[in-house]
Amino acid sequence: MKQILYIAHGGGPMPLLGDKSHESMNQALREAAQTMPKPKAILVISAHWETDVPHVTTAAQPELIYDYYGFPPESYNIQYPVAGEPELAAQVLGAITATGIEAVGDPKRGFDHGLFVPLKLMYPDADIPCVQLSLMNNLDAEAHIKLGQALQALDYDNLLIIGSGFSFHNMKAFFAPGDNQADSKNTAFQTWLELICSDQELTETERQHMLSNWAEAPHARFCHPREEHLLPLHVCYGAAGRACDRATTVYALNKESRMFYWQL
Repeated sequence: MKQILYIAHGGGPMPLLGDKSHESMNQALREAAQTMPKPKAILVISAHWETDVPHVTTAAQPELIYDYYGFPPESYNIQYPVAGEPELAAQVLGAITATGIEAVGDPKRGFDHGLFVPLKLMYPDADIPCVQLSLMNNLDAEAHIKLGQALQALDYDNLLIIGSGFSFHNMKAFFAPGDNQADSKNTAFQTWLELICSDQELTETERQHMLSNWAEAPHARFCHPREEHLLPLHVCYGAAGRACDRATTVYALNKESRMFYWQL
């Protein structure tokens, strides 16, 4: 069995600091973990790691990377002592390179907050080993779908693949609460995204084409001036290869967003 989940991970460490605007998202993450079969290992594609070619963490015990700035001191003392999973990392590297995509193992890179913040909410015991896979800094949507398609070959029992991003990521809009025009634009984009990811009537050729050309969607570039928080979804879709089984609406930083789940 393989499960795939695209999530919102919120603003830096704020979900773990009691921020009220993250309550909806936090609850959705906890409920997802409670309703899914518990995985044996987790592969995370985080919006906060970009490299020239895909990199994969290979360490047995990666350190945490506090890759955020200007938060309270306790933000930099968050602990999530989860183990790596070198066997899974080797499989990920093999699956990617087998499709002709160059990929690199990284024994020094730790886990960024796109991994440890949501997983501390979902699996607080830190008892499920993890591997992290980078985005490519070309930010090409179709290339990230192909990267996900390479992961279809993974033969790892009871694996959870998480795309950790945010289906709305306009930093200026986050800090302009009560902007009805911004919210209307975002709703239009989120509605489009849910339709494309959920519609059983679409062929996979049509779905892949529309996700590859996501910037043509309503208000797409308002919602994503830069697309790194959306692209983990493209990897997830590539790995799934079909419409999602479930779409969930959540709110974080007072903005609507979507999470998508597949069980294969």
